[in-house]
Amino acid sequence: MAGVIARRARKQRIFRWTVLIVLGVFFVLPFVAMIEFSTRDPGTWPLLVNWPELSERYPALAEGITNSLLQAALTAVLMLVLLVPTAVWVRLRLPKLRRLVEFICLLPLTIPAIVLVVGLAPVYAWVTYFLGGSSLTLVFAYTVLVLPYAYRAIDTGLSAIDVKTLAEAARSLGAGWGTVMWRVVLPNIRSAVLSAAFLTVALVLGEFTIASLLNRTNLQVAINFLGKSSATMSVAVSLTALLLAFVLLLLLSLLGERRRKSLKESA
Repeated sequence: MAGVIARRARKQRIFRWTVLIVLGVFFVLPFVAMIEFSTRDPGTWPLLVNWPELSERYPALAEGITNSLLQAALTAVLMLVLLVPTAVWVRLRLPKLRRLVEFICLLPLTIPAIVLVVGLAPVYAWVTYFLGGSSLTLVFAYTVLVLPYAYRAIDTGLSAIDVKTLAEAARSLGAGWGTVMWRVVLPNIRSAVLSAAFLTVALVLGEFTIASLLNRTNLQVAINFLGKSSATMSVAVSLTALLLAFVLLLLLSLLGERRRKSLKESA
């Protein structure tokens, strides 16, 4: 019996390592190919870190990078301002609406981006009329796009604490709702808020469909146009964006691990 269990465990280990190696090769080879291709021109990477020269030679790319960074920051702020108070208030005062709010927040996940753009196009006709055609107006569409991922992160953070007890204790001591939110709830869901913000930044930096179909400029649209004139620079920028998204997701994983350790220690 022990021999059978040992053979089964050995086969499982071989299978796991085989899967990991195959997946590793599948994901690593494109990165290696991108690095090899982007280094064929020796001036590509030095130019990429030289912002003044990059802005002069590739103004559309510089505009796309600036727009995407601003869009990511503004989307994260708008998402947190709308979602965190709503999620907390629903848990405290309107628990029966929790399923409805969850359904509304997760709905964009089931709608393809191309269909979402069809619905957003008439809305953005009015947005353009009132606010102009700035690429920063994509913040409204991106806030809707990131709702499912941000809601899940924040909801998980709120589920890990007793929000009602904390709020009632703070209120009994004379704290206002602003103080409860800022000094009681937010410090306890800091990891969840950071996770939602990191996910938002990663998604906004990689978004192409909505910006392209609404004729706005962001990083991915700029990379697409740049590929027609300078393939090596286009690949180098794409690789940098992928690495940035990887770093953000790695930080997200580390924050989640740190959160789990702190919960175990407090338990």
